[in-house]
Amino acid sequence: MAYNASHRFARIAPRKARLIADMIRGQPVDVALTSLQFSKRRGAWFIASVLKSAIANAQDRNADVNRLVVSESRVDEGPTIKRFQPKDRGRSAPIMKRTCHIHVGVDVR
Repeated sequence: MAYNASHRFARIAPRKARLIADMIRGQPVDVALTSLQFSKRRGAWFIASVLKSAIANAQDRNADVNRLVVSESRVDEGPTIKRFQPKDRGRSAPIMKRTCHIHVGVDVR
């Protein structure tokens, strides 16, 4: 039985968060949390919080936390917030502030 958690509308580009999500997929949860803790990337903080939530969901349903493995970690694209930056001679340049939906699932090995 899989235990899931998600963070929707996270203010990080999905391309940057996918690098971290691919790193922890298939690992035991203690190894995944340790690697996220020591990662220098900004997306590690977002994915660590979602992973901790998935572990808490598993604990609520009386799963053995020592046998949990990250079975699913995916990052979907969310809506893009569009802003504009003024440029020279009255022009403007678009700024795309991308968001993403982070989904993490853990399962008993």
